[in-house]
Amino acid sequence: MADSGMLGNTPIPDRDPYIPDGAVVDSLAVLSGVTDAVFMPWIEERINLIWLEPNDDRLGMTRFEAGSAELNRRRRLRLDPGQVTIGLHPALLEDEALYKHTFVHEFLHAAGLTLHTSLHDELTNNVAPSPKMSESPLLQRLRDSVLGDLKVKSWSCQHCSYTWERTTVRKPKRCHKCARLL
Repeated sequence: MADSGMLGNTPIPDRDPYIPDGAVVDSLAVLSGVTDAVFMPWIEERINLIWLEPNDDRLGMTRFEAGSAELNRRRRLRLDPGQVTIGLHPALLEDEALYKHTFVHEFLHAAGLTLHTSLHDELTNNVAPSPKMSESPLLQRLRDSVLGDLKVKSWSCQHCSYTWERTTVRKPKRCHKCARLL
């Protein structure tokens, strides 16, 4: 087991990945009437779940077995997509809510919503909301790993000279002390 990547020390599970309770039924329900979900009629029978390698830096991925030209043809003609593989990171076993959120996210891709759009995000969160950072040790571990690799370790306000330790990936818009724009 390689120890590279943010979650590289995750053990390989003894069991196969699973479909969370209600995830498929609820996902298909929110896709009703969504015209971009061209693979919806077939997708429930076409998905294959696998574990990603522990050193993979993604929580999930969706892979269509057909090549891109063939997949575009099948999308355009609204044909069966063929086999679709959904890979989930084994670290997700630590967080049931994030596991379900990630599965639904990938399932919606498999159903035909291949792009990351606001509609895709909205539908994913309707079925399986992402846990809050404060409720997810896995998200906290990922954030800490990203923060540890960043060069900027603290923020300073040029107006009041207040300095605070960096705890977020994004730069804050305002100073924590004087509330002026940074």
